[in-house]
Amino acid sequence: MNIKTLLATTLFILVMLSACSGNAPQPTPEPVLPTQAPTQPEQPSTPTDVPTSVPTETALPTAEVKPTDTTATSAQAVSFTNEIMPIFNTHCVECHGRERVREGLNMMTYDNLMAGSFNGPVVAPGNADGSLLVELITKGKMPDRGPKVTPEDLQRIINWINQGAINN
Repeated sequence: MNIKTLLATTLFILVMLSACSGNAPQPTPEPVLPTQAPTQPEQPSTPTDVPTSVPTETALPTAEVKPTDTTATSAQAVSFTNEIMPIFNTHCVECHGRERVREGLNMMTYDNLMAGSFNGPVVAPGNADGSLLVELITKGKMPDRGPKVTPEDLQRIINWINQGAINN
């Protein structure tokens, strides 16, 4: 596990734990009024260096997730049919399937995409860093015409590949 994955996982766990702690008010102890003066000073029932209340909020460091950060993962599975294919339909299939098949890459279906291009596989399931598709989009080489893929859509593609590039 690399350091980025470890940090992202740790941050996620901290956020979840702080969300679960709730903001319930802590009961305050009633003051005890002595009926007569004690003969000896009482010993504190708890050590003085231990806080008597639990903090209800914890400030967490914020981390910016860049679209090229291929270690970021989504807690929920990314759907190829509902999330990834619409991105391809908007940005890719005009040149890779609908009107022609450039470089031998047809992106009209999952099976065609996974078959790759004249240059070999374009998606390495479980490894967005090793996927030619992510590399070309990140470097701005694809799509070479029309609107570029948004950072949010690129992150969806990265998450889908890192989750195993499943046909779901």
